[in-house]
Amino acid sequence: MRGRVAASVLLVALAAAVGLCAQQTGTNEMAGQNGTFTLTVNSQLVIETVVVKDKQGNFVPGLTAKDFTLTEDGQAQTIRIFEHQALSNTVTPMPVTPPDNEQITLYKKLTRTQIAPESPGKPQYSDRRLLALYFDMTALPPTDQLRALTAAEKFVRTQMSPADLVAILRYQGGSVDVLQDFTADRNRLLSILETMIVGEGQGSVESVDDASSADTGAAFGQDDSEFNIFTNDRQLSALQTAPKMLGSLSEKKSLIYFASGMRLHGLDNLAQLRATVDAAVRSGVSFWPIDARGLVAGAPLGDATQGSPGNVGMYSGATAQAVTAGFQQSQDTMYSLGADTGGKALFDNNDLTRGIVQAQRAIEDYYIVGYYTTNAAQNGRFRHVKITVDSPLADKLDYRQGYYANKTFNKFTEADKERQLEDALMLGDPVTDLTIAMEIDYFQLNRAEYFVPIIVKIPGRELALAKKFGAEHTLIDFVCEVKDETSGATMSNVRDFVNIKLSDSTAAELAHRPVEYDSGFTLFPGRYSIKFLARDDETGRIGTFQTSFVIPDLNKVTKRLAISSVVLSSQKVALNDALYNATRGKEQAKDDAANPLVQDGQKLIPSVTRVFSRDREMYVYLQAYQKDMAATPALAQASTQASTQASTAGAVAAAVDTSGPVFAWVSFYRDQKLAFETPPVAMTALPATRLGVVPFSFRIALGTLAAGQYQCQISVIDPAGHRAAFWQGSVMLVQ
Repeated sequence: MRGRVAASVLLVALAAAVGLCAQQTGTNEMAGQNGTFTLTVNSQLVIETVVVKDKQGNFVPGLTAKDFTLTEDGQAQTIRIFEHQALSNTVTPMPVTPPDNEQITLYKKLTRTQIAPESPGKPQYSDRRLLALYFDMTALPPTDQLRALTAAEKFVRTQMSPADLVAILRYQGGSVDVLQDFTADRNRLLSILETMIVGEGQGSVESVDDASSADTGAAFGQDDSEFNIFTNDRQLSALQTAPKMLGSLSEKKSLIYFASGMRLHGLDNLAQLRATVDAAVRSGVSFWPIDARGLVAGAPLGDATQGSPGNVGMYSGATAQAVTAGFQQSQDTMYSLGADTGGKALFDNNDLTRGIVQAQRAIEDYYIVGYYTTNAAQNGRFRHVKITVDSPLADKLDYRQGYYANKTFNKFTEADKERQLEDALMLGDPVTDLTIAMEIDYFQLNRAEYFVPIIVKIPGRELALAKKFGAEHTLIDFVCEVKDETSGATMSNVRDFVNIKLSDSTAAELAHRPVEYDSGFTLFPGRYSIKFLARDDETGRIGTFQTSFVIPDLNKVTKRLAISSVVLSSQKVALNDALYNATRGKEQAKDDAANPLVQDGQKLIPSVTRVFSRDREMYVYLQAYQKDMAATPALAQASTQASTQASTAGAVAAAVDTSGPVFAWVSFYRDQKLAFETPPVAMTALPATRLGVVPFSFRIALGTLAAGQYQCQISVIDPAGHRAAFWQGSVMLVQ
């Protein structure tokens, strides 16, 4: 285990509360003049949907509440709600009306943000199958939108049964809109589908950074908002709201999710994927993802929708493999959404209606079982539910195995608060109510160890909300754990906090800019997973970020120049800035000395979201490593056999000598054209280091560039060692 190296803060607040239904504790009132008392107690209602099948896989009908035995954490519970749902799959196509006599009724799309709830304990849709059609317009190109809408119309016209109720939900970047609540009115459903505009919600293309990438800039986010460039996090967060809305209904629900793949890549928040799945399981919702691309015959080197990759992978086969792998990975997340919630994904099939029919036929016969839990503790812990059936025909039961209890933060003691953080770190139920992004970098310290700074960024407006509740300060707790994915051992951890005073000026400042927390670790090369939690101690809101990352072994890099991570930034702050630093005394000073982002009493703050204002400068920092050739025979042999000729700036081409300087420059590409390039900068290795550390710092004025999306490329050339290295990343420039 390696010790933590840095722990400075720009603050973080996050949100939490995991629960099923609202629960309140009893309240007593003092006796009135008439000598009466009022006692109010609301218990938590837990609903389970149980599918009972025999050995042949047939549904078992005719059971009563007396046939079911239900326990929660080993304690017997009394069944208060019981209902049998028997659904028909008989298809009744719409009658075909002659065109001359056809009457078309257009219904206005009344968008709302909620599904109409039912009364507690009273199922609203008895003997009805609930199918919600969810169109993710941000993940559907116009051609795929057309296919998805056509498939939905075909299902409504020809495949709906009398037991079906269909709702239409749409996500187009701002919010999840309910265009139509559950209804059996086919004319109304068709009117909504036919008036949905093909092409809405578009404006970006997913960014891919591998051998299949085009050699010029591409869009990388959904819009220009700084925290909305993390496409998958935003799509999953929006999808999470749908089962939360549907959770107010007791019946089994199926959500048919139309998208053109969803590829998790880079530092995506894996906690958001788990939170979306958990929300669906708690709400009794099954996801049925449909890949609207249908059966795809992909060209080995990509199609005409993007530029040619233009790299050496075209000749080695790496590009073709990357295209295939990228397509398969875009379906993996959709597969997980279906498999983990009891649904099934439809891939590589041009008949998209088949996916809706799969969801329809999966719900035929089940029992609704409800009880009021006898455990009134609001501790947020997981409660195991076990159901058995006293029937000789019952062989297999399918139901939810448990749920997370509610929790009320204002009732917590200090011990409860500490236990809450420990449980949130250990249990597999992440909370993602707050937008959170993370960047992980690495810099080589010696031949064995790497310094790994992390920075977490959230919208400052979330923290400024505490001022509205009359709080004069807010305390932010942080917990971070890094594990080795191979062995599962904990390699390092951080437990930190910061007390932030929210004066009127500070609250106003935080409401208009993001806030950040940064820390750092010393690690060996390998594959790791990181889980980061932050909690606002004023409101008890918790947020989770979880992902995997790799620290490469740069000692084994022989064919190219070894470089560190590239840090892009728009700000430097003083180490004694109270807004950003938590005082750590001598320990903090020692840690900052090992941090390469700290220079001359100032710390470079990485831009996690890669969004930059044109009226501010961009800072670029990286390290190249001219390793000791005598200590590394493989490197020496590779350098004598290599022959590389730089072709960008004349100064670089003429600088091939034995003095050993390393050259680097920054380029910006847009629309397949070079938009801006800095002059080459020559640097020599720092003295007294066998790694040959060559630091590069750039300060770039962005005012001459137009607002928009660019591909930023860093080129590093070592003429003496006949090696080079290149880095690319997407950036957004805003006014």
